[in-house]
Amino acid sequence: MLIPFQTTLGFVGLGLIGGSIAKSLRKNLPDIRIVAYDINHDALRSALEDGTADNITDTIDDTFSSCDYIFLCAPVQNNISNIEALLPYMKEDAVLTDIGSVKGDIYDEIRKRKLSHRFIGGHPMAGAERIGYLNSKALLLENAYYIITHTDDISSHKVEDFKELVTATGAIPLVMDPYLHDKVVAGISHIPHVVSAALVNLVDREDDENGLMKLVAAGGFKDITRISSSSPVMWQQICLTNKDNISLLLGDYINALSRVKEDIDKGDADALMDFFTSARNYRESFIDSSFGPIKKVYTIHADIEDQPGMIARLSTLLADNNINIRNIGITHNREMQNGSIRIEFWSSDEKEKASALLRESGYSISD
Repeated sequence: MLIPFQTTLGFVGLGLIGGSIAKSLRKNLPDIRIVAYDINHDALRSALEDGTADNITDTIDDTFSSCDYIFLCAPVQNNISNIEALLPYMKEDAVLTDIGSVKGDIYDEIRKRKLSHRFIGGHPMAGAERIGYLNSKALLLENAYYIITHTDDISSHKVEDFKELVTATGAIPLVMDPYLHDKVVAGISHIPHVVSAALVNLVDREDDENGLMKLVAAGGFKDITRISSSSPVMWQQICLTNKDNISLLLGDYINALSRVKEDIDKGDADALMDFFTSARNYRESFIDSSFGPIKKVYTIHADIEDQPGMIARLSTLLADNNINIRNIGITHNREMQNGSIRIEFWSSDEKEKASALLRESGYSISD
């Protein structure tokens, strides 16, 4: 069914994700009504001024009484108290949903309050290093998986209606059991953040007084530690609420590191080759999969001088030869004096044509 134009959505929290969901739904479903609450008054004012919210409030009150869906977008530790505050004002058929990356704890609390017949868990698999409403954007969720969790207590038609709402954000709905969700995200999201932070702290401790490690940090180090710029408070709470799954998988990871350390100590060339080859093969399978999160891309890197107008000159050359650029930007892994531009194309043919053209024009090109 189509989402009724009179549908009203409530947002309790307008940070990066809550703001992005609201903006995407405002863009794609312009007739809906959005009401919002946040402790950050600047975020509320911005949402009202940019047209995302129709109504704002600095307290949880009867502003939410007309809501068909209410998104709990505050930090995990605040969601339960916010539910308690909402209960006196929620209409009987309103659906509660959250955006937290851990589901077990909130489901336990939802059951205690006999609300599982009106709760659908949600976890948009999207984010950015910068937080807050000012960094939210309508396109943040586009083509990202949006995990939906539910129990048998809620009707199937409510789940289907919610999937339709998620699709309207541009995201891809993916339904799974809430407790399986927590194990899955521990492996593909929570452990990587712990590992990233541990690596940054290791280099911080081991660096010399001149900060040489920090000075020369580039390429791989920047890639693997980028996520350490995320909110420490958020990751503290995630580790506390999904501690069993994180601890179990972290133990397995520590054992794997111990084994590879032994192989390095012994100089076991075959074992090290197997270690890196198996990782490469599995990682490459993500790209080849039609349903995986990492899609095949067609990119080249072009070295250019650090001079004004060089990017414009390069892109104009491609445009003049009818080569369509999907994305272009300055790479953050630059290790040489000249700049490096990463150019992404829609097809392999466009990539090859662009590579040949740029080489003929004197550019140094690499994949």
